[in-house]
Amino acid sequence: MAPTEILAEQHFSNLAKMKNIFPLRMELLTSGARKKDDIRARAAEGGIDLLIGTHALIQQSVAFKNLGVAVIDEQHRFGVMQRAELMKKGERPNTLIMTATPIPRTLAMTLYGDLDVSTIRTMPKGRQTVETKVVRPAEKAKAHLLINNEVKKGRQAYIIYPLVEESEKSELKAATVMWKVFQDEVFPHLRVGLVHGRMKQEEKNEVMHRFMRREVDVLVSTTVIEVGIDQPNATVMMIEHAERFGLAQLHQLRGRVGRGADKSSCLLAIEYPLSAVAKERLKVMTETGDGFVIAEKDMELRGTGDLLGTRQSGLPSLRMANLVRDFEILKFARNEAFELVRNDPELQKPEHRGLRAEMQRDWRERFQLVDVG
Repeated sequence: MAPTEILAEQHFSNLAKMKNIFPLRMELLTSGARKKDDIRARAAEGGIDLLIGTHALIQQSVAFKNLGVAVIDEQHRFGVMQRAELMKKGERPNTLIMTATPIPRTLAMTLYGDLDVSTIRTMPKGRQTVETKVVRPAEKAKAHLLINNEVKKGRQAYIIYPLVEESEKSELKAATVMWKVFQDEVFPHLRVGLVHGRMKQEEKNEVMHRFMRREVDVLVSTTVIEVGIDQPNATVMMIEHAERFGLAQLHQLRGRVGRGADKSSCLLAIEYPLSAVAKERLKVMTETGDGFVIAEKDMELRGTGDLLGTRQSGLPSLRMANLVRDFEILKFARNEAFELVRNDPELQKPEHRGLRAEMQRDWRERFQLVDVG
């Protein structure tokens, strides 16, 4: 399950190339797929070995004869309950949850031993380190010149905005307004595209496919391109109002460039004034491309979320402890808890009855979400 049609299509295309190695019966199920009824019927009968899709996979009309493995890509784009829905399609299927950015909630859960974690710390073959710079208001012209020069070399660029349309209550520039400015005034000689979350799915897909076919030089976008576009030809990303974005999102966005053999740049365009937290985020982004370092810093700045529930940021339900500062003592407490459960798994001993009552009273519903991750 992938969060966008473009990403689901990419997974399907890449796996289809491996048919000689893995002779599986594969299908793609998205809201825009043809013959959806036929695909759903075959999945229910066991006539499909591997079904790749979007949120369409968790609709009530989709059933599997014997779901053994569920893979969720870009896990931070799905809610906890959505991930639970996919897992309920089978009898406790083996579940692989993937993300290029370890979000704070997941990082915190690993401290509690609720997930088995595998990490890939090396860059994929052929990837380049992305040079990241802060662009101040007076330096915008230089940033535009860099984008223009890259397009002259046959490459492409992204310009990201946090809003779709300008609001009277906000001074943030919006994607729809600035797209016209870039097309008419800044880059009138280039092909400038626009994509945002309020567009119809077919319109978004059309613009993204044109970008993939190199029919668009500069793509002005909101964060809808955070996942789902693998275009090695894109070498520059400028993120407007970068001070308004969180660390995990900045890191995800930056991951859209540097996917090919060419040197790539990420320009963090800021507006003043900057908060102390924003300055810290920008500093981290310019100093490291390590997603694990970024995740830990994000956890320190944002909090870890509700570890077993549906709230994914903010302070956890710990009265005094801090997951970053008190890591060693929390690890010790975790080991003690595991030892207690090994010796008395049902908490039946007299000295554990109070603990058992506490768990039943306050934690019964939340334990249903432990396996979702």
